[in-house]
Amino acid sequence: MKVAFISGTSIVHSELFADWAVRTVATKYGEVTYKARGDHVLLNRHGPGVPRPPHAINHRANLRALADLGFADLVSLNSVGSLRPDLPPGTLVSCHDYVALQQGPQTFFDDELRGGRAAIANNLIPLLTARLAPEFAVLTGQVYVQMRGPRFETQAEIRVIRGWGDVVGMTAAHEADLCGELGLNYNSLALVDNYANGLAGTEVNFTNFPALVQANQARVNRLFIRLLEILA
Repeated sequence: MKVAFISGTSIVHSELFADWAVRTVATKYGEVTYKARGDHVLLNRHGPGVPRPPHAINHRANLRALADLGFADLVSLNSVGSLRPDLPPGTLVSCHDYVALQQGPQTFFDDELRGGRAAIANNLIPLLTARLAPEFAVLTGQVYVQMRGPRFETQAEIRVIRGWGDVVGMTAAHEADLCGELGLNYNSLALVDNYANGLAGTEVNFTNFPALVQANQARVNRLFIRLLEILA
């Protein structure tokens, strides 16, 4: 099955993809480097080399590149913080909707009064959840709250947005918006790496966050092995 994967820096640097070909494609929004094998490509949303922080990611180049390469179905893996005490780190979720009120969206229609569908397609999620079980339980129907970044949210901000959704991140809403404009099917998978700042007595910062992500690395590697098997 022809599917593109969008993920973060840790999985792109994983040994799982060491033998995938590294390629570059030019778009009107900039060059995009990705890894490819057969019908699959893997794109690091933060870019090659030194990763771009969330607020500086070139989402338009990323999504335009995947569309130009002929991909209609995309599976995104995002690192998220939990906004609920009953949604602990290590939980795998799929978001069906999102809130992104803190900043204007990136768009392909800068000079036109137009827009795409404001939704997450999740056309592959029923297949993936069925085939990933029982090894991976995916909690579907969650709501993603996007914040601007690059800093983590303050504890006061978390208190405000807890009523808006279930998980918090900095990237998925922009990707879903642009997929809607291009007619691409965006499929959401997200791994809870931490409780949001102040939730369950925790504090999140750039000192302790890498360790929280690393604690889930083996689980993410195994998840990608299964995704590649299912979507072969």
